[in-house]
Amino acid sequence: MGVNLSLSLGKHFKPGPGMRAAIVFLGLSLSACVTQQESVFDSNPSEEDALKARVELARSYIGEGNWEDAKRNLKLAQEIDPKSPEVAEAFALVYERTGEYELAEESFKRALSLQRDFSRARNNYAAFLYSQGAQAISRGRTEEGQQRMQQAEEQLIIVVRDTLYDARPRAFINLGLVQVQLGKDDEAREAFSRALAMDRGNNLALLELAHIEYRAGNYTQSDRYLENYRRFRRQQSARALWLGIRVARQLEDRDAEASYTLALRNLYPQSAEYRAYQQAVENGEL
Repeated sequence: MGVNLSLSLGKHFKPGPGMRAAIVFLGLSLSACVTQQESVFDSNPSEEDALKARVELARSYIGEGNWEDAKRNLKLAQEIDPKSPEVAEAFALVYERTGEYELAEESFKRALSLQRDFSRARNNYAAFLYSQGAQAISRGRTEEGQQRMQQAEEQLIIVVRDTLYDARPRAFINLGLVQVQLGKDDEAREAFSRALAMDRGNNLALLELAHIEYRAGNYTQSDRYLENYRRFRRQQSARALWLGIRVARQLEDRDAEASYTLALRNLYPQSAEYRAYQQAVENGEL
């Protein structure tokens, strides 16, 4: 997949409240509570079983936000197998969530050095890079943020090439989201379309494609994507309703515009999208 990584973020990147589509973490399925008791280790399991149990227990603690017990179990797992990519990835997730970003990046890189085809870890590393880029840009460090976003894109291009990765459709979504932030709408359109081909009801892909077509001036196509989005999403998001208002205005569909406006006002009166709508009215743009 050929992409130009030299493009600037420019006006396409909108950090903070305006950046509503966050990259999706596809890593560990974290339990909300610890259901596995540490007493399971009293039965002298094999090293392989003990390693698996320790990592699973650590995942449960991560789900609870219990970082110390998560780290303790991961350290015990690391003693069993110092070269486990699963352990390195789990450490990375703990460090990221506790704000130890340098250690998180080191652990992600270690996981990938131990297993280069570890697509889940690579996707999570891309999510980490995306988050770091967003934070840097929101703080005025645009060049650093752009570099992080480009690194995220590079990692995701590798991930989506893994045809056996079971979360590949969502990885294409992540790639598209990064490319949107880089101002690469043509590449993002391809990524979202690939995701949609694998999962026809993916409402995130449908909404992002609607936005891309709107920016390209293809209002009828944007409206079609919005219509499909509504089929799979019972309650539309504020972002979708605000886009619907603008698309309906371009198509001169006053009934649809009024319907979208009423829904946005009633469902999301405190949202950034409703404030944007009010500002557009005040400025005579609507």
